[in-house]
Amino acid sequence: EVASFCRLRFFPWPVTRSTRRASPLLSFPAMQPYMVNIKLSARTLTGALSPQNRGAADWGWQGLIAYGCHSLVLVIDSKTAQTLQVLERHKANVVKVKWAKENYHHNIGSPYSLRLASADATGKIIVWDVATGAARCEIQEHTKPIQDMQWLWSQDASRDLLLAVHPPNYIVLWNADTGTKLWKKSYAENILSFSFDPFDPSNLTLLTSEGIVFISDFSPSKAPASSGKKVYISSPRSSPVHNKLVSAAGAKKALDKVKILITNEKPSAESVTLNECLQLSYLPSKRNYMLLLYPREILILDLEVNQTVGVIAIERTGVPFLQVIPCFQRDGLFCLHENGCITLRVRRSASNINSMPSEDPDPDPIQELIYDLRSQCDAIRVTKAVRPFSMVCCPVNENSAALVVSDGRVMIWELKSTISGRSLRTSNSNASPLYSPVSFCGIPVGPSQNKLPDLSLDNMIGQGTISSEEQLKNYCLQEVHLKFLLTGLLSGLPLPPFAIRMCPPLTTKNIKQYQPLLAVGTSNGSVLVYNLTSGLLHKELSIHSCEVKGIEWTSLSSFLSFATSTPNNLGLVRNELQLVDLPTGRSIAFRGERGTDEPAIEIIKVSHLKQYLAVVFKDKPLELWDVRTCTLLREMSKNFPTITALEWSPSHNLKSLRKKQLAAREAMARQTVSDTTELSSLESSMISLLQEAESKSELSQNISAREHFVFTDTDGQVYHLTVEGNSVKDSARIPPDGSMGSITCIAWKGDTLVLGDVDGNLNFWDLKARMSRGIPTHRGWVRKIRFAPGKGNQKLIALYNDGAEVWDTKEVQMVSSLRSGRNVNFRVLDVDWCTSDKVILASDDGCIRVLEMTMKSACFRMDEQELSEPVWCPYLLVPRASLALKAFLLHQPWNNKYSLDISHVNYPENENIKNLLQEQLYSLSNDIKKLLLDPEFTLLQRCLLVARLYGDESELHFWTVAAHYLHAFSQEKTLTAKAEDLFSQEKWSSPLDICYDTYCENSYFQKFQLERVNLQEVKRSNYDHTRKCTDQLLLLGQTDRAVQLLLETNAENPYYYCDSLKACLVTTVTSSGPSQSTIKLVATNMIANGKLAEGVQLLCLIDKAADACRYLQTYGEWNRAAWLAKVRLNAEECADVLKRWVDHLCSPQINQKSKAILVLLSLGCFIRVIEMLHSMRYFDRAALFVEACLQYGTIEVNEDAKKLIHAVFADYSRSLKTLGFFQAATLFASKAGAAGKDLLNELQQLKEEGLTE
Repeated sequence: EVASFCRLRFFPWPVTRSTRRASPLLSFPAMQPYMVNIKLSARTLTGALSPQNRGAADWGWQGLIAYGCHSLVLVIDSKTAQTLQVLERHKANVVKVKWAKENYHHNIGSPYSLRLASADATGKIIVWDVATGAARCEIQEHTKPIQDMQWLWSQDASRDLLLAVHPPNYIVLWNADTGTKLWKKSYAENILSFSFDPFDPSNLTLLTSEGIVFISDFSPSKAPASSGKKVYISSPRSSPVHNKLVSAAGAKKALDKVKILITNEKPSAESVTLNECLQLSYLPSKRNYMLLLYPREILILDLEVNQTVGVIAIERTGVPFLQVIPCFQRDGLFCLHENGCITLRVRRSASNINSMPSEDPDPDPIQELIYDLRSQCDAIRVTKAVRPFSMVCCPVNENSAALVVSDGRVMIWELKSTISGRSLRTSNSNASPLYSPVSFCGIPVGPSQNKLPDLSLDNMIGQGTISSEEQLKNYCLQEVHLKFLLTGLLSGLPLPPFAIRMCPPLTTKNIKQYQPLLAVGTSNGSVLVYNLTSGLLHKELSIHSCEVKGIEWTSLSSFLSFATSTPNNLGLVRNELQLVDLPTGRSIAFRGERGTDEPAIEIIKVSHLKQYLAVVFKDKPLELWDVRTCTLLREMSKNFPTITALEWSPSHNLKSLRKKQLAAREAMARQTVSDTTELSSLESSMISLLQEAESKSELSQNISAREHFVFTDTDGQVYHLTVEGNSVKDSARIPPDGSMGSITCIAWKGDTLVLGDVDGNLNFWDLKARMSRGIPTHRGWVRKIRFAPGKGNQKLIALYNDGAEVWDTKEVQMVSSLRSGRNVNFRVLDVDWCTSDKVILASDDGCIRVLEMTMKSACFRMDEQELSEPVWCPYLLVPRASLALKAFLLHQPWNNKYSLDISHVNYPENENIKNLLQEQLYSLSNDIKKLLLDPEFTLLQRCLLVARLYGDESELHFWTVAAHYLHAFSQEKTLTAKAEDLFSQEKWSSPLDICYDTYCENSYFQKFQLERVNLQEVKRSNYDHTRKCTDQLLLLGQTDRAVQLLLETNAENPYYYCDSLKACLVTTVTSSGPSQSTIKLVATNMIANGKLAEGVQLLCLIDKAADACRYLQTYGEWNRAAWLAKVRLNAEECADVLKRWVDHLCSPQINQKSKAILVLLSLGCFIRVIEMLHSMRYFDRAALFVEACLQYGTIEVNEDAKKLIHAVFADYSRSLKTLGFFQAATLFASKAGAAGKDLLNELQQLKEEGLTE
């Protein structure tokens, strides 16, 4: 049959060689077979998310956002909203993603790296190296979805520990580097989620199906011994909610009604259980506060008394909450609502934070924590398919939030602050105004200095309100308003099904204007065109009113697409066939008025030269159209066979036509030059004919070449037709092959014709050798077959119901196979070739994948990505380069000038790495560049800014505390020298934020604790609460108020007698010797007999708080001792207690040296800090800190100090030399005195060697 078909063919085949010479302007090398058409990296375009992806999103300190999309994990840049990585290895939907913490010191051994953990619905956890796309470790315990997971944040512990909740009731601690299980612990109830106390790594709280479990003995080394303290929560519905914000005066009455929410007894059956609680989270802005999120309110709990101290309620008409993220830098909350709106609420300040503790307390303090709405972004249009899924917030700057929507969109909202005149304020607003902070990057700045207020939340708004106009003037403060701005939007593919078609392949002729564009037809009638170099949407065109069924390109810049409506009762539809011009977006109805109430279009095929279009209908004869003129060439007769598959031949007679045209031109040229020579009559008649043909072809602008197509009918008979101009000729018919079922698709390239049928058979025809070969694939209906582009490339992709295969038709053997349910968990909907060696698969999980020919999903390297905008991410550089870039930014100026051009710096790495560094510098925003190039921008501010740019948590906390205390101690020195009073200075510099807890100034810390106990007192609702308040008041030295509370005890209460005696004792305590010694003896006995708290209280009564601290430390209550020292002791005694705490933190079994350093900074022990940093080998931090201390004059440079400083500089110089940053190494070696002498000579030698080379 094939032989007869080949004998009948009379059209020229592409084996004939052209004698036409190549144009001298453009010479190309001979095309090799299988040559890759264009270098495109494998990538995945994603779409809508699965409901299980709802909580799978995280914004890392690295500046990147990761979120789950079905079984994939996407990583996007938060600044430019570009997809940087798609991680594919999970076989089930991703339910949780968590970035690793960056709270450790980074050096060559511990470089900046992108580590991410993702967990899926089958209980598998994968830890990724995101930059390379490789899985570092896989963890599996059970087969149910992971409920929650978190990297351990305790600074000096191993950085590889990951805690996960494995349903129903297990928490497991894993080593995420090796996949080793360290311990496993089960609990009585189902665990829904957990939250770590940000101030104490041993406190972990579980949210369970019945209540809350407080664990106070969490340790990485062993599982918690106890089952924790279990408390139950009665539904907040039974408590009254505030429909409007109450003024301070009316707060007491309204809040008396708030019911106790935390109880130790299980609530009765009729009260609603905790299932309504959406989230539990500690507040990172202040110790021992927790929030509980319900759909209509947020409860703020004070864990010291287990009592609600604040309620943020939504009015009846308001939109319910979905999620809340508490801030660290300011006491604020980012709230996500069900309509996709993100709101920022900031706590209303109780009183002027800068008033001195000695002043009289406010007679009517605020009696509830009130969070004022400060900003909100626009809501999204919520439908059944479009819902907000999760919100993530930038952990470094806390000034932007990203919303992940169920349709695959990611919206990045950034907070912007605007300075406003106070006259703009509405007088009836309850919310107190927000003021800009005194400091920028940790240092108080004048109004003329460069600053970037939108850098972070704490640089946008100050700590509290200002009470007088005079203070406003002293502070140079301005009132600020906050607003959200949409700064990034990433949109996904719409819902499947898709019809995909790649644009015509790259050739030597179109190389200059070629763009790898993929057209994607969607179910809503639009066509999306993606540029596969960047993976970005090139154009979105709304063309049809119903589902797009197929697309065919007619050139590099135009395509035809068809859509069919749902059939009516007669089975007739509305056919839409549109020709679209891509540059303009203009689309025309290709078939004019035709298309209503007719059988559905099943296939459209454009000929090889893009001249003709064949349109195949369900129950209607074939139509042939001229693509160039949009005219119907031929509508076949009614008795024309029903077509099941059709394909155009790649052969045509265009070359011979062009040869004739060229001959005509040459003849005409000859005629014009030979004026004198007479032409023979024969030659002149031939020329006139050719001129006529030439003019005709010029009129039509195209030569109508002869093209061919084959099709099969329902019986399997193959027909061969020829089209030339508007004539259609029937050339040959071949009877059906008995081994084949009904033919469903045909593909033709060169001398190979391939047919596929309903039973999964592929029939390969070699037209040159006149042979055919049938292969049964046993995979059912062959839905599509298509040859790869590229001369001599005989690869073919076949689409089945259960997957796809790639075949080599030359060898007639399968190259690769992909089967749904076996290799992958998605179903393939459509296939095409992207380039000669890459395929495109559209799948039912809403994704379009560009894969290698093996069709194995592989993650790509992030540094190989083609990005449309540069991305600041030093984590993508090799470790040496990222650390060298950091040093370059920190040690400005270089060569006596501030510059961001690294090419002038002696950094002898290869040019490629230097270019990468320069690209990173170019990608910084202009505002950041302006700061870095500002000579007035101090070293401390630069350290803080670079810590933010690198997302280095450890550095950020260190430099925040260091900047505050270096500035404070240097000011104190100058003030003492000038013998001025300290009060004016305290008014100028704001205290360290309370989120730094025990590192804050004692006066500010005391004031905060007094405010807290006042609030606890207002909120107490039973005897237990009153008792706890009394204890706190006694420790704080507020004896009068404590006595009032003791006397409130009811006569029926069993503690009545005890409290009455205690009240008498407190009021009669005198400083006489006998009474003091008696009380001290009793207190000591109590402590010895296990009553530590009571003994400490008695010691505080007789002003022996220093002894009390010592006892607390002896019994391991280190945090409590530090708290007591800060609220009761003078500076010297407090320093002694805290120094003992430092020694404890540095001990090998505790190993929290980073925390110890922060405590030492708060005490002004700067030499000790330098020694510790040096001994911990934090050479860069130590050297920068030494420079800052010398600038501020806060250390006394004696011989010992000089020796230490030189050792620090020498070691830092060596580490810079290791990085290959010789110029910086030379700079610090020259500062290292004798210690750096040899090193300086060595560096000089290296420099000379480099110059001679």
